[in-house]
Amino acid sequence: MSEDLTGPTGSTVPRRQLGRYLSELREQAGLTVKLAAKELERSTATLWRIESGRTSIRSHEVEVMCRVYGAPSDLTEALKAIAKETKARGWWHAYGDVIPEGFDLFIGLEEAASHLDVYESTLIPGLLQAEEYARRIIEAGHPDKDPAEVERRVQLRLKRRTALTRVINPPQVSVVLYEAVLKCPVGGNRVMARQLRHLATLSELPTVTVKVVPFAAGLHEGVMSGQFTVLRFPTSGNGKPTEPPTVFADGYTGDLYLDRPTEVDQYDMAFREISSKALSEETSRRLIIETAENYEG
Repeated sequence: MSEDLTGPTGSTVPRRQLGRYLSELREQAGLTVKLAAKELERSTATLWRIESGRTSIRSHEVEVMCRVYGAPSDLTEALKAIAKETKARGWWHAYGDVIPEGFDLFIGLEEAASHLDVYESTLIPGLLQAEEYARRIIEAGHPDKDPAEVERRVQLRLKRRTALTRVINPPQVSVVLYEAVLKCPVGGNRVMARQLRHLATLSELPTVTVKVVPFAAGLHEGVMSGQFTVLRFPTSGNGKPTEPPTVFADGYTGDLYLDRPTEVDQYDMAFREISSKALSEETSRRLIIETAENYEG
């Protein structure tokens, strides 16, 4: 394998995720960076750059690394596909075609984030979903999956919630919902009432804010932007972010990740504009509870 010490180009998101997965595979194989570098005929500095997402890597080089690490064929193909995207400006990831179960790119970013700004126009964000609500959504999105796999997906989604209450550095989460989210009875009245009660409870956490943009606000920036999440990451000792801010926008056929400063700035501006049209936290919480009571009644 040849040395490639060129600087990173294009979007850093696929490089960072690819680096994480290769690092995990190396550790699972019981190899230190030094031993893996020797086996791959690369310097330890280059291997560190790959695992930290600071340099691109070709798909055939990924294949060699996966073979050394003993990765299964489906995962090898998935990581090769990510490698081909490491020079893309912004990239689409179609889950069913590229990443096997258990290698969700967004979950890795969400777990590492210190701040999340979330706008949702149709559904409760996954991080705030109650169990039955999550199950109904997953069943609707995977009608052909067997119950056991649906249950695994539900438990994975619920596990994400633990970040909100972890003792060490829980993320600061700001959520703005369009009122339509509250009025769409996913799973029926009983399921929706429990979900809204759950949402109201989470909104009382010191690290979570939930605001609602009412129908009365009329046309607002969220109508044009669609749903999105802006993720920010902890700072290192020198005060710089450990990873650049990233925008995640999920779609029906794929998910868009953006991390160019101009793109992030545009979504930051959109979030501020949407938030300015929302009700206060307390008024939003009352609306959520009142809507839950309507479902219960």
